[in-house]
Amino acid sequence: MEDTSLHQFLVLYAWFPLAVLLSFMLLIGRFYQKLSGETTFYRLYFLAIIVFAALFVRIAGSGIIIGDFVADALSIIAGGLLLFLSLVLYLRMMTNKDQKS
Repeated sequence: MEDTSLHQFLVLYAWFPLAVLLSFMLLIGRFYQKLSGETTFYRLYFLAIIVFAALFVRIAGSGIIIGDFVADALSIIAGGLLLFLSLVLYLRMMTNKDQKS
């Protein structure tokens, strides 16, 4: 097996555990939204999964990890979206609305 095909296989294979993890976070967000009634934007996790998939396909196709403008832009968008969604979910779940001073 050539180095290029091994690299492509490993890059594409790494997307599957990430997709499972993001799907798990999506289910947690959906469960909490139904339980508490607060919006968690859980549907945006689908967008994060799609953007990460496009990023991994781009990296596997070009073979360049750093220096490719499109891959760098997709990485920034996907990472920023995931950071936003994770912080929203964390803050909604950890803040106590019933707290009295």
